[in-house]
Amino acid sequence: MAPYIFMERNGIHIIDLYKTAAKVDEAADALKNIAAGKGRILFVATKKQAKQIVAEKASSVGMPYVIERWPGGMLTNFPTIRKAIKKMSTIDKMSKDGTFDNLSKREKLQITRQRAKLEKMLGSIADLNRLPSALFVVDVLKEHIAVREAQRLGIPVFAIVDTNSDPSNIDFVIPANDDATKSIELIVGTVCQAIHEGLQESKARDKEEDERNHTAEEGAGEDNPRRDRRAKSNARRSRRDDEARPAAEAEASAAEGQATSEE
Repeated sequence: MAPYIFMERNGIHIIDLYKTAAKVDEAADALKNIAAGKGRILFVATKKQAKQIVAEKASSVGMPYVIERWPGGMLTNFPTIRKAIKKMSTIDKMSKDGTFDNLSKREKLQITRQRAKLEKMLGSIADLNRLPSALFVVDVLKEHIAVREAQRLGIPVFAIVDTNSDPSNIDFVIPANDDATKSIELIVGTVCQAIHEGLQESKARDKEEDERNHTAEEGAGEDNPRRDRRAKSNARRSRRDDEARPAAEAEASAAEGQATSEE
């Protein structure tokens, strides 16, 4: 972290805030582009100071997040995690179609507890149907398993990195105090605002494309009557030519016969 440290005072390393601001802008631009391309960004923050902040900010832009214990293999063994999420959906379906009412009290209690456990661990990623396009981490030391899994799969990692951490394995480093609530709130709020802008750009682009396709369809619809009229006109002309051809041939034959008799 030496390049990001401004000075040391009484054994405490002070981060250069100019470099922090530059790195926040760089990360925000990259995350905006990912969001504009309809990529999903997974937020990871299981430390007490960051849990509530990350949950609120990530939810505001519709992105998945993990604020409880990181389930090992969540990225590298993603199909198994999806099965657990589907199990949660199956339990919900049982409660709606009446199957749940036919079970004994003990079975109901077991299934209810299982559903609550799954909701606590995986409820915030229930709509994550594929691997995320990026990972945003608060405290890389605490979330080292998540960082390692993302590296193995080639998923870019954005992280708030404190002075006691190693930034060498992080793609987008944001040097900052990962223990201060205000610091976390400011940085996460900034990147979520950038993600929101990216999502708005994506929606605007989709709307323009839909309007363009609609206009093209209307234009094609207007051209069809003209094309039909032209085809009918050509057909009539061809029919007239076919009808006139025998008469012309007969006249030519008669003229030829008359010329022969005169000779």
